[in-house]
Amino acid sequence: MIVLGIETSCDETCAAVVRDDRAVLANLVRAQHDDHRPYGGVVPEIAARAHVDCLDGLVAAALAEAGVGFAELDGVAATAGPGLIGGVMVGLMTAKAIAAVHAIPLAAVNHLEGHALTVRLTDDIAFPYLLLLVSGGHCQLLIVEGVGRYVRLGTTIDDAVGEAYDKVARLLGLGYPGGPAVERAAADGDAGRFALPRPLRGRPGCDFSFSGLKTAVRHAFEALPPGPLTDRDVADLCASFQAAVGDVLAERTANAAAVFRERCPQNGPRGGALVVAGGVAANQALRARLAQVAAAEGLRLIAPPPELCTDNAAMIAWAGIERLRLGLVDSLDAAPRARWPLDAHAPPATGAGVKA
Repeated sequence: MIVLGIETSCDETCAAVVRDDRAVLANLVRAQHDDHRPYGGVVPEIAARAHVDCLDGLVAAALAEAGVGFAELDGVAATAGPGLIGGVMVGLMTAKAIAAVHAIPLAAVNHLEGHALTVRLTDDIAFPYLLLLVSGGHCQLLIVEGVGRYVRLGTTIDDAVGEAYDKVARLLGLGYPGGPAVERAAADGDAGRFALPRPLRGRPGCDFSFSGLKTAVRHAFEALPPGPLTDRDVADLCASFQAAVGDVLAERTANAAAVFRERCPQNGPRGGALVVAGGVAANQALRARLAQVAAAEGLRLIAPPPELCTDNAAMIAWAGIERLRLGLVDSLDAAPRARWPLDAHAPPATGAGVKA
């Protein structure tokens, strides 16, 4: 089975061709950083127009790199949500047109499921596994029981971790995208210089909160002596912030590991996998912190390579393969969604800015 994948949920236009033996035949990404950098973040209208301008050419380039034509495709998969609705519509409508014209099955993929299943493309791991999904818009802990079967253990009650990284970067003048900039600055910083909070520390459960941490960084910034920030100030603030994020992720993930062992006893007391996915999973310092948690909890830490952590179409194509071989074909009236939780039965979280 060969599937074309399309991803346009935010500010990367992506097209990929993946085969069901886990061969990635092409995986192209057209980033829009230069388009959005003047505004310090993603502008939805600009993102949607950029997808329109380049998606057709990117699909053609992906097929050419893979050495296949439309006639050789067994399906087309596209992100149908969640995300910026204008961008989602561009990719999904393109996929529908390809499916209709070439009479091939359509898979309307949940973007978060793409992240959740990427390790089955890269590492072929079995269900179930514990997933920490961390990105610019989402921060969740879930048990992945199978394709389309997710149990949410915790979510953010305010900001997602990637959003907090972007806002700290903007505060410190590090530009966009903020996550990699903060990680680079933190590498040379003193993580003990600023005493920042660890929100929800010591409380039961697996939910996250990052709004108070972000505010504490602002207060620390405003308490610095007047005048331009020094490189040392920036590095130390970034290091202190990143250390706090790592501690929060570690504690909440350890709580989730206990629930995972209880609900999935077939893995045994020292078995199973902790998977970290999403754009923030590319952060090497946070990966190292989570590796410590996994080792302490008797779990194997698995993270996709960085290029498959950030938004890409290979993960969408693979999720399409997983769905299509189970007979999960979507109709051409599949609707784009701005919000689309993986666990539709999870109770609503409470807090400002709650993410689905």
